[in-house]
Amino acid sequence: MSSVPTSPASNTAAVNSAARATTQAAVQPATQSAAPESAHPAGTLAGVGTTEPERWQRQLATAIRSRDTLLQRLGLAGHPQLVALSATEKNGGHAADAFGTLVPESFVRRMVPGDACDPLLRQVLPDPAEQAVVDGFVSDPVGDAAARAAQGVLHKYQGRVLLITTGACAVHCRYCFRRNYPYHAEPKRLADWQPALDYIAASTDISEVILSGGDPLTLTDDRLGELCRAIDGIAHVQRIRFHTRLPIVLPARVTDELLACLLSLRVQPIMVVHANHGQEIQADCREALQRLVRSGVVTLNQAVLLAGINDTVDAQVELSENLINIGVMPYYLHQLDRVTGAAHFETDSDLGLQLVDAMAERLPGYAVPKLVKEVAGAHSKTPVEKLAR
Repeated sequence: MSSVPTSPASNTAAVNSAARATTQAAVQPATQSAAPESAHPAGTLAGVGTTEPERWQRQLATAIRSRDTLLQRLGLAGHPQLVALSATEKNGGHAADAFGTLVPESFVRRMVPGDACDPLLRQVLPDPAEQAVVDGFVSDPVGDAAARAAQGVLHKYQGRVLLITTGACAVHCRYCFRRNYPYHAEPKRLADWQPALDYIAASTDISEVILSGGDPLTLTDDRLGELCRAIDGIAHVQRIRFHTRLPIVLPARVTDELLACLLSLRVQPIMVVHANHGQEIQADCREALQRLVRSGVVTLNQAVLLAGINDTVDAQVELSENLINIGVMPYYLHQLDRVTGAAHFETDSDLGLQLVDAMAERLPGYAVPKLVKEVAGAHSKTPVEKLAR
């Protein structure tokens, strides 16, 4: 077994790949209905009112949507280490059109200008390596299609279901395992969610509903609140979990209105955020996470082990310490999902185990995340240690 690296290599090669902005639905206000909320029984959807775009929506609307613009902002235009995308890749290439660059200004401000190996930049910068065809890397690495139980509903695990609330995100991470997901087939309007709610209501063993996507926090407060209240009205549901990157990349999304919505629910809200590197947990991001924690919302973090970004002991320890110092608990460290276009992020299969062992020597037990892999068809996340036996 090779020794565990303690700090990131300074000259990693290529950077990350090409992306389509799918955020228009996120910045549009919800439609209005005259029906009062009290007129709708538990487990059904009422209408919602129209609101002006909030600050976070305006920030999302003005996010960077060009690889060249991102590099220019960071003083990296023409950098020899950052291989340029070809005209084919930029305009109609097999991946570029489908998954374009999308990065909010807040996230860009946490990058180091002039650093071609910046760990935040490498997560979001389109890379020609995404065009490579690599055996074992597929469009649906986690078996989402096989788990689709109803429109918008993925039912993989006992007692839990996941709702694909939207295809919109605030950032396009180059390793995204749902970059090829058929979001067009899922509910768009609030009324379209009724079959999913009926499915949950009929399955009395379901105690937890996970809101995912895309990113559920790209929904307006009205839309998100309406969906949460409908779920809240199903008696056997005890928890609503939110899988989101917005408190990390677009911290302005953590508003008074969002917190009020979460804390008004009967069920327990659980916020699972997604940060991969300690450099992400600073400034407005740190403040937003503290607001969540201090409001009483259980807040956890899941990260992905990414080559050249956080594949060292020092990087993992920094991330965990930055999280626990503001009350966010490290939850999962995921082995990379083998989605088409992400092979350049994959690490050696033994490295994650070495890193977690080394972290355990430097951190208290509660600060060491579980190293897991999502195996298509499995009944839970699979500990990597078990796969290595």
